[in-house]
Amino acid sequence: MTKNLIKTFNSEKIKGNKLLAILIDPDVFKISETNTFLGKLPQETTHIFVGGSTVEIGKTEALVSELKKETQLPILLFPGDETQITDHADGLLFLSLLSGRNPEYLIGQQVKAVSKLRNSNIEVIPTGYILIDGGNQSSIERVSNTKPMLQSEIQKIVDTAKAGEYLGCKLIYLEAGSGARILVHPKIISAVKNEINIPLIVGGGIKTEKQKQEVYQAGADLVVMGTAFENI
Repeated sequence: MTKNLIKTFNSEKIKGNKLLAILIDPDVFKISETNTFLGKLPQETTHIFVGGSTVEIGKTEALVSELKKETQLPILLFPGDETQITDHADGLLFLSLLSGRNPEYLIGQQVKAVSKLRNSNIEVIPTGYILIDGGNQSSIERVSNTKPMLQSEIQKIVDTAKAGEYLGCKLIYLEAGSGARILVHPKIISAVKNEINIPLIVGGGIKTEKQKQEVYQAGADLVVMGTAFENI
């Protein structure tokens, strides 16, 4: 099992090294294609994230178990709810949806997860999750019944991220949503980066190498891409 994931995030941030996570949704991924998929990963891939807004029970564990057989890359859960937790993964982004005001996703799902995590060796990483308007309704917005923060509300986004750090989050994750038409604006990324002292993750709609590099240059420590990486 990979240890000290958050230590790695912090050390790479200090060094200025950029990280890349590829996100896999267990509900649409074909386990039979695992080897082929892994063979297509960009050379610079450092992590695999597994999760989705809604996933059929059992699919996450089956996928993580198969991935662990075929790759040494650290696998972190990016769960839409507590049913997606499996201790076969290396780490868990313990998300709190700071941009919303639905108590179920601020603290409710987290409480439900405790019974599964209490005796697990999985590394739990408190993560402040901030949904940004990506120009269309994301599955996160629909499932969580919360509204994304407007891209024009830069100071409010910055303050929300800083509040997450004050609350003890070890990571801040700016998310425009899967299939976003509009990426998180570089001004937002830079403003948040300048305010917080913890690693910054940015994802949602990043499909090209140019977009990825722009997000890095704006200040992201880790970029998250889905299967769109196959087109870069």
